Amino acid sequence: MTQPHPVLTGYYGDAREREAFVRDLFDNGAADYDRINSIMSLGSGAWYRRRVLRNNGLVAGQRVLDIAVGTGLLAREAVRIVQADGLVVGLDPSFGMLQQARASLTLPMVQGRAEALPFADGSFDLVTMGYALRHMANFGSVFAEFRRVLKPGGRLLILEIARAENRFVQAAAMLWLGRIIPAVCGLMMPRRQGRLLMRYYWDTIEECVPAKTIEAELRASGFGDVHSTASLGVFREYVGVSRARG
Repeated sequence: MTQPHPVLTGYYGDAREREAFVRDLFDNGAADYDRINSIMSLGSGAWYRRRVLRNNGLVAGQRVLDIAVGTGLLAREAVRIVQADGLVVGLDPSFGMLQQARASLTLPMVQGRAEALPFADGSFDLVTMGYALRHMANFGSVFAEFRRVLKPGGRLLILEIARAENRFVQAAAMLWLGRIIPAVCGLMMPRRQGRLLMRYYWDTIEECVPAKTIEAELRASGFGDVHSTASLGVFREYVGVSRARG
């Protein structure tokens, strides 16, 4: 099965160690994560997440599963859209991240893995994942689970940061995300894990497979109308519609 990126031996020994490394990394960096995100996005994150959700058809009353919910940044905007008649459920393998999310959000939070979702078939209108696809073990099992828990005709929305096709945009992204942000985090935050998190974050962006590979994997997993768009050259949105099972 296709992996998002090769083994990064500077952080862990082999593919079997990646899951534990990533979970510990996010557990230890959870307390700093919202501050890091605010710096990284220059405060525009909430507006962008809300716009993307609405543009992809989220309306009041729908049921949403936010995978890799983290501290709840994407789930928070989804709650505002679906309102009281809807439902947003968050899932994350990191207990530290779930603790942070529960501190500010009153919605169901589940500790679990994207490769084995603890939900019934056809439970949700929309499945979302924000900036975590690069941390999955492989695409096949994850996308199969996404499709399983979606209703027929339900939508998948994956937000990700990807390598820019324009070399000047990529150079600017490398300077900002790969150099300046880790340095700022190191100066502003007492926890070393915040800086390590951002260094790893950038290295997975650099090594991630191209958008066409991810789109092909979505189609192979049974999603239709698969496409992706890029904002500012690096912020990519992957969209697919769950086809009815034959």
